[in-house]
Amino acid sequence: MILKTFRWAFAVTALGLAAGVLYDGWAAFGIVAILAVLEISLSFDNAVVNAGILKKMNAFWQRIFLTVGVLIAVFGMRLVFPVVIVAVTAKLNPYDAVQLALTDKDRYQQLVTDAHPAIAAFGGMFLLMIFLDFIFEDRDIKWLAWLERPLAKLGKVDMLSVCIALVVLLVTAFTFATHAHQHGGAHADKAQTVLISGIAGLITYMVVGGLSGYFENKIEEDEEREEEAERSGGTGSPVKLAGQAAFFMFLYLEVLDASFSFDGVIGAFAITNDIVLMALGLGIG
Repeated sequence: MILKTFRWAFAVTALGLAAGVLYDGWAAFGIVAILAVLEISLSFDNAVVNAGILKKMNAFWQRIFLTVGVLIAVFGMRLVFPVVIVAVTAKLNPYDAVQLALTDKDRYQQLVTDAHPAIAAFGGMFLLMIFLDFIFEDRDIKWLAWLERPLAKLGKVDMLSVCIALVVLLVTAFTFATHAHQHGGAHADKAQTVLISGIAGLITYMVVGGLSGYFENKIEEDEEREEEAERSGGTGSPVKLAGQAAFFMFLYLEVLDASFSFDGVIGAFAITNDIVLMALGLGIG
């Protein structure tokens, strides 16, 4: 049963690890394995949320997401997105970034090291917004009521998370970023770079959140109509979404997967700057 269910997962894992060994020896094998474990551990929450939404879709759309949707997620977020981050921060086009990573690793390493403040600011702001929205959320079940209740009350203040994140960004930009390390140990003022990248991370979070909210509202409206039709028809079986409703659900899952994947991609840069190993490890995960 395990082999039948996970045979493709096991095959991809074996091929990815083997490709890592062929690419750069056993050290690369270890990095790919670590990245795979990182991605798997960070994706548990994503898998649980996806499963909860997928059970509402009919069999056709479930297969579409588990094939086409997963391919989009792997190639889009785990393969293309790291290249785009390096290309933007190092001021290269994506093709040159890939060529440089494959043919001149020293130069590529230098560019990524110099671009680290921009990458860290972009990813840091995105992850900070996730954290702030999480701690200020009002939940029905509270584990630490003495802490969660006052935080939930603070969360009712409009745009509080954004204000806190911007204050943190400003403080970081005009303190730590003014003495950022360049390749070779030299210091450089990266305040403007950190500010621009941090604001880009904040905008990305708000765009992804806005799209998620839009699709979620559409899905809730369609579900209400389906439930109303079910009550009118008198059937007792749960309705499986299809057609336009399932399509919006599919788009929502793709946006949701992208938002959940930022932490894995940004975290991967802390382990390696090699986009080939990054793609292999995150792809397996």
